[in-house]
Amino acid sequence: AYPYKSPSIGFLNRIYHPNVDEMSGSVCLDVLNQSWSPMFDLSNIFEVFLPQLLLYPNPTDPLNEEAAALMMRDRNLYDQRVKEHSAKYAKSELEGRKQEDESSSDEISDDEYSSCEEEMTDHRDP
Repeated sequence: AYPYKSPSIGFLNRIYHPNVDEMSGSVCLDVLNQSWSPMFDLSNIFEVFLPQLLLYPNPTDPLNEEAAALMMRDRNLYDQRVKEHSAKYAKSELEGRKQEDESSSDEISDDEYSSCEEEMTDHRDP
């Protein structure tokens, strides 16, 4: 029903954030859930709404209650937990490919690897 109904948005990597369900990756964003309009498009979501949500979490309307409570109680500890989660779960697609390549018997030449790396820099997640 898009664009008349909002799209479902979620993250594949685990994210420690008050408005993101840690297990499913679902995003709690008012503009998607309550005030969606067909005049919005995917570029609005990825260039404006999600970056704003990630920079300015709303702990009063959480999907991850633990993250919200920690953020309100101890911002420094919350920031540390976010960094730990990022180090543990955030992995670029290129790193994932490198690990897969190391475990397979097929070899990739340096030229092929470089071209993959160049492609990946153009397609990063917001």
